[in-house]
Amino acid sequence: MSTRSRRLSPPLPAGLRGFVNSAVLTISLAHYTTVAARGQAADLCDARRRCTRTGERRDQELPLLREEMRIKDARMPQIPALRRPRYRPTERLAILELKATHGWSLMQTASRFLVTPATISAWQRRIDKDGPDALLALPRPVNKFPQFVG
Repeated sequence: MSTRSRRLSPPLPAGLRGFVNSAVLTISLAHYTTVAARGQAADLCDARRRCTRTGERRDQELPLLREEMRIKDARMPQIPALRRPRYRPTERLAILELKATHGWSLMQTASRFLVTPATISAWQRRIDKDGPDALLALPRPVNKFPQFVG
């Protein structure tokens, strides 16, 4: 230290120097603890704000998705039933899972996915008879020759 900085420090009695050092250390630790606690509180508030923003975003997006589905669903009944695209096996299984999850009847499920209740019933019978892989199994190719031909 320079002579000038020594002159600016107040003179302390010989026995108090240790007490002053421990007091400065205690105050420094208290300051550090306060800063750390404020930082954690700020992070927690940020997490709450993020959750709130996520919820608000979800609340805004849900009506938009419903409107999109309404528009798409309005077109499908205009297509004749025989010209509508068929559901793939994975989609059929997903439809049956939704039916079971929501507790829909055959009529409710059929009206939601624009198929007949007989179709849903046939999918369900197939699964009950052969298990969940029945809808996912590929059908036997028509152009395959029987074993005795080979």
